[in-house]
Amino acid sequence: MFLTAWNWFVANIFTKPAWFLALMVFIGCLLIKKPIYEAFASFVKALVGYMIFNVASNGMVATFRPILFALNGRFNLQAAVIDPYFGAAPLQKSITEVAGRTMSIATMAMILGFAINVLLVYFKKQTKVRSLMVGGHVMNLGSWGVIAYLVLMIPSISDLGAIISGGLLCGLLWGVLSNLTVEPTQELTDGANIAVGHVQMTGIYIFDKLATWIGNMDKKKGKEIHKIGDIKLPGFLSIMNDTTVAASIVMLLFFGGMMLIIGREYMLTVDESLASQSWGFYLIEKCLTFVVYLNIIILGIKMFVGELTEAFSGISQKILRGAVPAVDIAATFGFTEGSVVTFGFLFGALGSIIAILLSVLFKNPILAIVGFIPMFFDNGGIATFTNNKGGLKAVIISTLIVGMVHVFGGGLYAYFYGFSNYGGAAANFDIAAWHTLLGVLMKNLGFVGIGVICLALILIPQLQYLKNKDTYFLVVDDYEKYKEVIAKKTNARPAAKKAEK
Repeated sequence: MFLTAWNWFVANIFTKPAWFLALMVFIGCLLIKKPIYEAFASFVKALVGYMIFNVASNGMVATFRPILFALNGRFNLQAAVIDPYFGAAPLQKSITEVAGRTMSIATMAMILGFAINVLLVYFKKQTKVRSLMVGGHVMNLGSWGVIAYLVLMIPSISDLGAIISGGLLCGLLWGVLSNLTVEPTQELTDGANIAVGHVQMTGIYIFDKLATWIGNMDKKKGKEIHKIGDIKLPGFLSIMNDTTVAASIVMLLFFGGMMLIIGREYMLTVDESLASQSWGFYLIEKCLTFVVYLNIIILGIKMFVGELTEAFSGISQKILRGAVPAVDIAATFGFTEGSVVTFGFLFGALGSIIAILLSVLFKNPILAIVGFIPMFFDNGGIATFTNNKGGLKAVIISTLIVGMVHVFGGGLYAYFYGFSNYGGAAANFDIAAWHTLLGVLMKNLGFVGIGVICLALILIPQLQYLKNKDTYFLVVDDYEKYKEVIAKKTNARPAAKKAEK
């Protein structure tokens, strides 16, 4: 009876972030003693807002997928597609066909991982973890990946061993890595009390630091930081100052050019709707569909983030004191101009193209073709953070690097684990950048390798805390006070350096 009830909860709520977040909003509202009718209203707004967000996100993917299939088929590319939707099947087949296990061990590892994340936050004074992963869809695919690593690299591991090891790794990965994004996200959103819980978490931390350094260097040289939203282009380029126009032009150039290369006849084989349309109008409509979905995403974000922020304060106060929810990367898009996301996508795509050309030139064993989700959400999300600290220069440098990591790191990841045999790999930035290292440690050290990984993850928040003891918990507990302390520190540094001279 318990298992039946739990399976129903997992299938209908836990792995569906719209319902899971809405339920958390409802519970949070009750904990802060809102009337039940107001709690219900917040539940509805959070649910509908996230559903709007999901419609737009899935719509973007559905629009791009035929283009990618056509590109692969038209030029007979022997490539691994770096994209979660193309990478899900290789993970599943690696667990079931190659290793001969069942997917239920991944489900059990996910449940255990979430419980461990809750414990890490509950004992945050000791663990220094302040964020709770709430994206069930991310946790579901993430648990598949961790279990695939374990059963492929340590074939002798038992199912129970895989569940326990996988749950421990998942819980630490989700809690520790989302914790890295707390300060950057609070500073971006001006204290919205959310973190990012996706697969760009180390990327956000690294490139936020890089952008801060770039911004500080410009300030030292007396240069102004030019944020994308503040740049006013002259003459006819001034039309690019409008977010919708800029996004439309970029999408027309990128996807329109891609479809022109594929050709009308081949596009017909993957999209029959083209038969009843003019080729020119089809190109324009397809490209502008991305811009429509981008605007819908921002609308959905505004609906559910506000409700989630207020309600989670109840959960934070009553159950998990001082905790913040780690949400989807796209939730940060609502805290910047849409043109920032577009510029991030553009330069990230350029970085990927450069890396693909170098891969062809040097005859890499695996040619990695980056799918829409990493190209758009990784680059757009990281651009949102880097623009906030270092402006356009930081966005260009960061996203060019991200695009190259997708191709080189994602290709290595697909080749090492054998996912390329199935044509794809779920490798967003974090996975492409360093998840191959996890496999190397497991393969060469076995269970000792798992221990090394866990120890390294446990140490990361401790090191974060030692570096910023006075503001570490303050950033969540009292953001206004946090800003005051940071401002005093920032003003004190030039004075100290002047005194030294």
